[in-house]
Amino acid sequence: MFEALRNAWKIPELRQRIKFTFLMFLVFRIGSHIPVPNIDVAKIQEFLEAGTLFGFLDLFSGGALKSFSVFALSITPYITASIIMQLLTIVIPRLEELAKEGQEGQEKITQYTRYAAIVLAFIQAVGMSMWMRNAVIEPTYLTFFVIAITLTAGTTFLIWIGEQITEKGIGNGISLIIFAGIVSRLPGSLVKLFSYVQVRAINILNVLALAVVVLVVIGAIIYIQEGERRITVQYAKRVVGRKIYGGQSTHIPLKVNQAGVIPIIFASSVLMFPGTVAQFINHPWAQAVAGWLQFGTFLHTSLYVLLTIFFTYFYTAVSFNPMDVADNMRKYGGFIPGLRPGRRTGEYIERIMGRLTLVGALFIAAIAVMPVFMGNLTGIEGIYFGGTGVLIVVGVALETMKQIEAHMLMRHYEGFMKK
Repeated sequence: MFEALRNAWKIPELRQRIKFTFLMFLVFRIGSHIPVPNIDVAKIQEFLEAGTLFGFLDLFSGGALKSFSVFALSITPYITASIIMQLLTIVIPRLEELAKEGQEGQEKITQYTRYAAIVLAFIQAVGMSMWMRNAVIEPTYLTFFVIAITLTAGTTFLIWIGEQITEKGIGNGISLIIFAGIVSRLPGSLVKLFSYVQVRAINILNVLALAVVVLVVIGAIIYIQEGERRITVQYAKRVVGRKIYGGQSTHIPLKVNQAGVIPIIFASSVLMFPGTVAQFINHPWAQAVAGWLQFGTFLHTSLYVLLTIFFTYFYTAVSFNPMDVADNMRKYGGFIPGLRPGRRTGEYIERIMGRLTLVGALFIAAIAVMPVFMGNLTGIEGIYFGGTGVLIVVGVALETMKQIEAHMLMRHYEGFMKK
């Protein structure tokens, strides 16, 4: 691995891209400590400790929400806008046409996504500042407007940083910003763990148990993330003039975890929303619902699993259409041996995808509820080990390593991943 890193550093273009990426990380972390004006940060931290939806969003901002900095909204409005645009691409013919126009169409969709993200960021900033009005030092309309504009500008700047990383750095910029936010919380967790050992609240065996569980989870995530079912596809020979095209055999890779971490984000948002709303409703029924849906309760855990499985199937169905794959194969003379091109092929791919999705959904659900059982497994209480964060970090790290490896292989260097 170290030899691969040295080889990567020898390539001037790759070295510049890595330097630029880390420079953008530095800008992101500096901005995460610039506070929004007229906010009492102590009250914000008390509000987040109640386990609301904002506490979940703080995971993606790398603690910027807890300090209510200019990057408090993080990149979540852009993620939401991207998901909405993917759904709209299916129901709006014009967007569907743009998606099929190649690079130019994708740039248009990206532009629409950017505008939608800014609008969503402003709406979310207004709602957040109004809900946290007890933490506002001078609660006037002008103050709320300034806070909302500041948060929106911070999110817009993060979107720009993400696009710059994608263009001039290495890896997907938006994903890497989330990655940097989650990883930035690791030192604080290690310090807290070390302090527990010092005061003898836990012993070294508990720490070793935690390390073993973490390594097993990371290994399982890599195994599932890289897992795929390859369907053999044969292309018929075509004679064009004096040349013969086609005749080769290839495959369609169907990933086990097609939906990624999106189902966990959707399920967590749905379950945390009632608890967040209940804090602003002074009624016994509202408080009872908030108590039933408290993180770690049987009802919350059961609904979490069911919603995660549901959203896995839903997002996979939205992002992957077996019939389109079958039609494209037929257009270019491709077929699956033993199956008739067209509808039969699409039904076959859909059947296989359904089985793979079940495995991926169960795995994602297990990762989602893993923090509930971490205390019992390791004997360590008070250290949050979120499966969502690990899933994102491992997934982004794998994709970034693949991009670095592609740059190295073009220059005849051996990459990170052995074949």
